[in-house]
Amino acid sequence: MPTTTIHFVRHGKVYNPDHLLYERLPGFHLSDRGMRMAQATGAYIAADPRLNTVAAVYSSPLERTCETAGAILDALNPVRAGRGEEPLELITDPRVIEAGNEFRGKRIGHGKGALWRDGNWKLVLNLWKPSWGEPYRHIAERVGAFANEKIREYAGRQIIVVSHESPIWSYRHLLETGHPEHWMFLRKTALASITSITYDSDTGKVMSITYADPAAQVE
Repeated sequence: MPTTTIHFVRHGKVYNPDHLLYERLPGFHLSDRGMRMAQATGAYIAADPRLNTVAAVYSSPLERTCETAGAILDALNPVRAGRGEEPLELITDPRVIEAGNEFRGKRIGHGKGALWRDGNWKLVLNLWKPSWGEPYRHIAERVGAFANEKIREYAGRQIIVVSHESPIWSYRHLLETGHPEHWMFLRKTALASITSITYDSDTGKVMSITYADPAAQVE
């Protein structure tokens, strides 16, 4: 029975000195620490013979995910070259982009431009069903549509997908519980972590879900 494994990687830490809710806004890049996180995860993938045979690397089109994916490719492609294989190139897909959020550009904290001004706090009373933006079900379903396509396209192989906390966890929660709604502060999706989901390539049935946090000790 062929299986397909998709390794969902969350991007590294973002440079955000003004503590803005950046969501899908352009111009938000990895911080120095975030790049070290991405490099640590890239080194972890490149050093593991179970991971360094991936057939493709996908990413959300946002800067922070593309930069994380770039660090992974920088670590992975020399290993491929050593085996006489062609280098992989980054492929972007909007279905794994960050969740939509009506608070984009707001600042976490107090004062002018803060999230809690102008009655915005009323929209965050129910953290199970975010009334401030894209519903969890829509997030999970668009990631699921991407996954279902790739399960068959890469039957018997594995790929890496660099995405964001909310899409990764909402999709995983849907697979594990049957519903994507969750308490957002209990997500297990650390920066630059890897959530690996293995499927039956023929049926799409989930065979296993594992988790690794290679960048946990990066300062």
